[in-house]
Amino acid sequence: MKPPTAPTLPPLPAVPPLPAVPTAVAALAALTAALVLTVHHDGYFTDAAGLFLRYAACWVLFALALLALRRVPTDRVVPLLLAGTLAVTATGLVAPPRTSTDSYRYAWDGRVQSAGISPYDHAPQDPAPARLRDPWLFPTGAACAGPDRAPIPGGGPVPHCTRINRPAVHTIYPPVAEAYFLAVDQLSPHGARHKPLQIGAGLLSLGVSGALLLILRRRGQDLRRAAYWAWCPAVPIEAVNNAHVDVLGVLLAVTGLGLVAERGLRRRAAGGLVLGAAVATKLMPAVVLPGALSGVRRIRDAAAVLVPAAAFTLLSYLPYVLLSHDSVLGYLGGYVDEEGYDDPSAGSRYALLRLALPDSWTLPVLLAAMTGVSLYVMLRGDPGRPWSGALLVTGWAFALLTPGYSWYALLLIALVALDGRWEWLGLALAGAAVYLLAPAFGHRPALSATAYGAAALVIVVAAVLRRRWETGRPGAGPRPETAGGGQRPFDDRIRNS
Repeated sequence: MKPPTAPTLPPLPAVPPLPAVPTAVAALAALTAALVLTVHHDGYFTDAAGLFLRYAACWVLFALALLALRRVPTDRVVPLLLAGTLAVTATGLVAPPRTSTDSYRYAWDGRVQSAGISPYDHAPQDPAPARLRDPWLFPTGAACAGPDRAPIPGGGPVPHCTRINRPAVHTIYPPVAEAYFLAVDQLSPHGARHKPLQIGAGLLSLGVSGALLLILRRRGQDLRRAAYWAWCPAVPIEAVNNAHVDVLGVLLAVTGLGLVAERGLRRRAAGGLVLGAAVATKLMPAVVLPGALSGVRRIRDAAAVLVPAAAFTLLSYLPYVLLSHDSVLGYLGGYVDEEGYDDPSAGSRYALLRLALPDSWTLPVLLAAMTGVSLYVMLRGDPGRPWSGALLVTGWAFALLTPGYSWYALLLIALVALDGRWEWLGLALAGAAVYLLAPAFGHRPALSATAYGAAALVIVVAAVLRRRWETGRPGAGPRPETAGGGQRPFDDRIRNS
């Protein structure tokens, strides 16, 4: 007699995967709605923690949208990417600048130039250009109440103030940025206030997305990478809503690196020229120059990039040198002192290095570390992928300098979009945490060390896991595009649906 057998259960029905395109659209819609709520929330001084929580939620939705995009069929990626780019970018236009007053200085510099005055000659509170003041940039009376208003001396019994930060110092912005401010002022209707600068920054942001798509398509890379920039919450908030001129420098840097990656000295020279324009916009894009020299073995190849870059930067200053009566460097030296870059004990710079080193050692160690990273990129980098080396140099500069301004990371985000190593985006979120939480907690080294330390840990862990995956897969070995020390990004594993 056979023992009874247990009844067999019918197999569970297979759960069909969620439709790729509707899922991505839903994630994008949620991201767009969250961004609108975040930009509308004017809580930088009154609700710093709440504002950061909203911003962090946007980043979570951003990550979900990226994951959903991975499953979208190839033929639908570009239309979805472009639609999402327009929607995300437009969220920055729904309110005045919320977390930065830098764009008010831009508006003033443009107005001063339209009046035939060099922006480097007078501080905003100087009496000489007082005739150019209006109630928007220079309010009076009860309108001067608020933490983002700077008092103007000599106003009499009625309070006089300005929306411009640091009104007692001369402008710090390089000549290409000043030319941009002038162009926006010339094209703006009377009384337009902040909106022309936001619209201009939005168009530049869309231009970055377009440049990324063109470069990725030309290189045969996955176009999904462009979403790292186009859908990133930092872009509508910092590039569009706060209208930071950094976005112009990013557009020029991305374009310059794309040209440098092409073969031929003429293309490299054109790339160097555009990179010089990027440096003459915000100085920071100079950090990508070691990446532009990735794998260069001949002096003429290096000179083809560096000579045009240096020439453009210097020549762009020449008209302002001739027209100005004061230094065209403006407040640059004072800014370096103010931010504590020359005195680590004075602020929250070098926060990670200060965990293990005396304050007096941090600057020499930083210089040695960045020199080593730059030499590694120039000696071992892939000349066909200069953005990979540029990301390495820029990323570690952020991790070691621990800057306190979140919009600096716009350049880093664009480099991530070109290279595909998503883990470096954590540095952008770390900078936002330091900046947005500063009104509540102050610019403390502990806050910077925690935020940037977590981001650096993610980068290191991701690099280890990627290397293990590379060595463990069949036919292990670097792909042609990663030869010379490059890292194969996770996105290269995506297969077209």
